[in-house]
Amino acid sequence: MGNICRSPTAEGVVRARLERALQGRDPSIGVELDSAGTHGYHVGRPPDRRAVDAARKRGVDLSSIRSRMVSDEDFEAFDLILAMDRDNLAHLEESCPQELRHRLGLFMAFADDEAVDEVPDPYYGGLTGFEKVLDLVEEAADGLIREIFCRQDSGPS
Repeated sequence: MGNICRSPTAEGVVRARLERALQGRDPSIGVELDSAGTHGYHVGRPPDRRAVDAARKRGVDLSSIRSRMVSDEDFEAFDLILAMDRDNLAHLEESCPQELRHRLGLFMAFADDEAVDEVPDPYYGGLTGFEKVLDLVEEAADGLIREIFCRQDSGPS
């Protein structure tokens, strides 16, 4: 939503795990990651301090991330655009050209546990909410990375 809690956490976790997963693979494989919000509440600001602290405890650095809004160009530039919850997915669907809506989805669709399909917003809660976000994001990140490698291995679509 505001791009200071869940999505920068997901960007940082996926980036860190992807860097480890790419070790020993073809160096020409290129993956571009970015996070963005559906609302402009915090454009240009770093992630929430609680998200930064929780991620740092797990070895993930969010310090270089700055909030931005999804742009029209993102729908063309990215193969996947993943929302943290259905409300944000609905905002994306409203903005996305019809012919590119197949690129939209929920981040948690990549998790092995199908019981949880949204990442709850921890903004108004305590520190345990940020830990829960990390737990969910880490689970889905592994599935997303498997999907990225599957797409890379199968060639252009």
